[in-house]
Amino acid sequence: MAPTHGSFAHSLSRRRLLAIGAATLGAASLGTPAHAAATWPDVIPLPDGFRPEGIAVGHGPHAYLGSLGDGSIYRADLRTGEGGIISAGPGTPSVGLKLDDRGRLFVAARDAGARVVDVRSGEILASYQLATSTPTFTNDVFLTPRAAWFTDSFQPTLYALPLGRHGELPDAADVVRLPLSGDWKQVDDGSVNANGITRTPDGSALLVVQSGAGGLHRVDPRTGVTRLVDLGDAAPLTYGDGLLRAGRTLYAVQNRQNAIDVFTLAGDGRSGVFRRRITDADFDVPTTVAAYGNRLYLPNARFTTTPTPETAYSVVAVSA
Repeated sequence: MAPTHGSFAHSLSRRRLLAIGAATLGAASLGTPAHAAATWPDVIPLPDGFRPEGIAVGHGPHAYLGSLGDGSIYRADLRTGEGGIISAGPGTPSVGLKLDDRGRLFVAARDAGARVVDVRSGEILASYQLATSTPTFTNDVFLTPRAAWFTDSFQPTLYALPLGRHGELPDAADVVRLPLSGDWKQVDDGSVNANGITRTPDGSALLVVQSGAGGLHRVDPRTGVTRLVDLGDAAPLTYGDGLLRAGRTLYAVQNRQNAIDVFTLAGDGRSGVFRRRITDADFDVPTTVAAYGNRLYLPNARFTTTPTPETAYSVVAVSA
């Protein structure tokens, strides 16, 4: 099935709208000075009861965390661990996050679709209802120069918000819906399906982890046809969550395994080789990962702990 979209999308060619692009926002750049790793905190406390899930890292250096509870956005200084709420939540969850170079935070908002937050003012700039059927669970987001791509854990569909030539946000009617096909087999027993999302090293396709089934899929952004990535004899990504790519290195968070699996990908993303597993004693069901310099930052979602207003949460830093 072809992608569907509104008037704004028609103002661009499908190729320009859906192209991943060789110079893509969201690909990690590693290289912080060594002295920073020696002096910056390895564990950053978050407010009690915050319930973090997504993380994005920007200049400052600051990390932005979203709350599964009320959707508030918290900003933490990576140098000191200090921080505070910069945007009060609308009462619906904040899940996956990505920050663009204009200071706009793109937020996956579970059954509320998506929203865009100005991290300078805390203002919600726009909100979008992405799905056309229920149930829906907008889970994660990835930015390219011309679109923000979102996964849906309960629907076999990716969503794209097409961005204008100068980054203009689209109207609500311009959401692109891309049905997944090919090797994609949706599991309809309440399992989490599409979860973390990034792109291939050569920029030709998207990569999406299907958590419950444990597979990593290469997705053609023009057709939605997927092919399973050949990861050899690596353990399945059954608890696969957030994805982060730096060059040809892919970091795949395995949330309930308290681990990050590290792969070297082929340029086109059709295959990969397992290299190592990163664990840390401070991990407590980390969900996703962002990088600053040579450090990886992961929020502890603590899904195996009953959340209360007094439950402690944190971000853990490990070496890449």
